[in-house]
Amino acid sequence: MGREFLGVFDEWADSYDESVAGVDPQYKAVFANYDVILSEVSKCAFGNVLEFGVGTGNLSKKLMESGYRVTGIEPSQSMLKKATEKLPDLPLYEGDFINFPEFSKPIHTIVSTYAFHHLTNKEKYAAVQHFARLFSSAGKIVFADTAFESNEHKEVMIKRAYEQGFTDLAEDLQREYYTTVGELQRIFTANGFHVKFEQMNDFVWLIIAVKK
Repeated sequence: MGREFLGVFDEWADSYDESVAGVDPQYKAVFANYDVILSEVSKCAFGNVLEFGVGTGNLSKKLMESGYRVTGIEPSQSMLKKATEKLPDLPLYEGDFINFPEFSKPIHTIVSTYAFHHLTNKEKYAAVQHFARLFSSAGKIVFADTAFESNEHKEVMIKRAYEQGFTDLAEDLQREYYTTVGELQRIFTANGFHVKFEQMNDFVWLIIAVKK
């Protein structure tokens, strides 16, 4: 459920905003077009929004500025602290994609950026299955996350990272549960969603899934 990476999140909290700004050359390509990606996710939302993996609150801020009612879920206490400092009016809860509080108000859109890859494919399936049940009527999931066209493409990107001397990136690509676009399509379709994908940079895809 991604909690095996909590130590990474806690250590990263203080420097996360610098990372997404492209300060670290190893992750510059991963976070290329970061602001555009967040804006695209925000533009695709509607109604009451539930966000997973809030981090330091960058997507939440865009959503709130666009007038959405946002509720945030985040497993890392350090990230929760940063997000609360940045957005004191944002309702925030400790939790993850699978274990989170129940809410009485209807949820229309579920969003997340740079977080869904912390789940195994089996956990991704369980999360999307749960999300489908949360929607009382038509609902939408809008994610932006690293994925690959195929497992072969993933291996090419890992090899390229090593060749560039980006050891941290290469090891990260092997350690976490990055999946393929095809597998994501299978997961969303099997749970009753129409899904489409748009590549936003060399690593990140915009995923828009609408409940049938």
